Amino acid sequence: MENLKETEYHQQQEQIRQVLQDETVPAHIRSLIRAISDQLSDKVTEIEALRRVFGDKKYALLLSRGEALMEEEAGWHPDILYLTCIGLIVFIVLFAIRQWIKGAQFREKVSARGAVAIVTGANSGIGKQLVRELNLRYVKVYMACRSVSQGQATARELFSRYGCDMTRMIVRHCDLADFSSIHQFVKEFNRDEPKLDILINNAGIMFYPRFTKTVDGHELTWQSNFLGHFLVTELLLPKLERSEEGGRIVNVSSSVHLHADSVDPEVVESPRRFGIIATYARSKLANVMHVVALTKRIRTNDSGSKVSANACHPGSVNTELIRNNFFRKYIKKAFAPIIWFVLKTDRDGAQTPLFLALSRQINGVSGKYYSDCKEAKVHPLAEDEIACEILYNNSLEQCGLDHSAI
Repeated sequence: MENLKETEYHQQQEQIRQVLQDETVPAHIRSLIRAISDQLSDKVTEIEALRRVFGDKKYALLLSRGEALMEEEAGWHPDILYLTCIGLIVFIVLFAIRQWIKGAQFREKVSARGAVAIVTGANSGIGKQLVRELNLRYVKVYMACRSVSQGQATARELFSRYGCDMTRMIVRHCDLADFSSIHQFVKEFNRDEPKLDILINNAGIMFYPRFTKTVDGHELTWQSNFLGHFLVTELLLPKLERSEEGGRIVNVSSSVHLHADSVDPEVVESPRRFGIIATYARSKLANVMHVVALTKRIRTNDSGSKVSANACHPGSVNTELIRNNFFRKYIKKAFAPIIWFVLKTDRDGAQTPLFLALSRQINGVSGKYYSDCKEAKVHPLAEDEIACEILYNNSLEQCGLDHSAI
């Protein structure tokens, strides 16, 4: 055993001698090796030699640093591995939450080549995405916009960014807060098209800050979100009846409708009963009640009619509907990353309206309310056929219509 140790010692000394003679090794490294080798013998180990050269404190520091370097060479430091695992878990959880927030996506392979559609509020938000999705499915889309210039800019953007067909995007002026504008829009559409396959009543305003009346004498939010769409729908029913597969009417409502207190004209038109959220909720409840009453009327007048009408909640969307208050100016900008995470995108918000407009799964379904592409709970008033019928009759009167005019 002693001879073996002595042999190893002499081999070690020969290796050290070769290193000390190698001029490619920096001088200060050779000096350090020489100092260590002078301490070595067949009785003194390398570790003891290091301790003698550096002293106890420096040796301990060197040893700890050497262990750290070895861990780095191995690939992962335990703390780094731990933090990486935690980070990965957090990412997976956040990704799952984000996918849940995005909601159901309409992935049904549907070609609607030759179909004609109208989308109100088509120049931004959900309406813009609906135009995109329909156009890429070969639908001819009439973009009913309050601002023609903005609508045209949107059409150009959809063409340049997504390859939409400009010849199948027709921008027309339609201000839902002005009945005369609606009549003119319908007149031009009737002149140009023999039928209508899809009507998506999407336009609207949210949380308008003060009580304001339109040129027709109605509260602004009530007319923009409901009465205007009611009039558009009534005037276009004959064209919807001419659709071979049955015209589809989609009212874009909101889950906020569940908190509405009334749709009585004396309430919705009263300055004293005005409230930013309450007024919006009433208009969205009316959107849902509208499809219930309309379905009953259509089926009563013609049991063989294929026209259907459904409403939907698009989800909590980061939309341009909120354009008139403090939220948009300050809070929305300050909390943009958080808002992006907790709200749907415009494209996500377009999925349920798109489902109601195109899906073969709901052929013949009418008078229902959907959220995330499935039927959802409605306000008790929307389940009351008499209340829905009263709203319908009141709306005919508010729009200046009677049965002979339809």
